Amino acid sequence: MKEQLIQFWKDEEGATAVEYGLIVGLIAAVVVGVVATLGNQIAAAFQAIVDELPKITG
Repeated sequence: MKEQLIQFWKDEEGATAVEYGLIVGLIAAVVVGVVATLGNQIAAAFQAIVDELPKITG
């Protein structure tokens, strides 16, 4: 029993998956924060492009 507990404690295979999960979660939080902060500016930029397209193509 003691050997199994020591082996379980030293096993780092699951830790890597947890670390990757935390990194993905952090990146997702940053993306959500940036989009929430700059969302209106990005929407305005795309709307300006859409408004100019008829002038270019027509």
